Order: sequence, then C-alpha cells, then structure tokens
Amino acid sequence: MQKQATITSKGQITVPREVRRALGVRTGDKLLFESDENGVRVRPIRTRSAFSKYRGIGNPGIATGRNSIDKWLRGIRGQ
Repeated sequence: MQKQATITSKGQITVPREVRRALGVRTGDKLLFESDENGVRVRPIRTRSAFSKYRGIGNPGIATGRNSIDKWLRGIRGQ
C-alpha cells in the first residue's frame, strides 16, 4: 500500500483512511515514529488492552469494577 500525506505549516498530517484502518487506530490514538537503517516506521501505541472494548459484554446490569462485582455477588448469595 502506498499513500501520500501533506505536512501543514504546523507540522501536522492527515493519516489516510486506509492507513488508519490498517493500523487499527481511531481519533485520539497515538502513533510512534521509529527510525532505523531502513527508514522510518509508524506503529500505533497500545495503551489499553485490545479486548477492553469487549469488557462487560454479556453482563447487562452489572457495572464494571471490583466493588460492583462484589456487590452483585453478595446480592446473588443473599448476603
């Protein structure tokens, strides 16, 4: 894949849609630029788990967090 981007006077670029999709990045995500003997590589910085968007699926009505889960368990156990 080859895509072009133009650098603005403020040093900003717009990452083409196909590149964003290939990297799996969205608005607010960070990119790391690494240089080596072959050139410059761009890769996403993963600050959260790739599975975090699935957390809580299948548990409707139970809030996230240890305290919420403990409270839910106490309710089920009748304590």
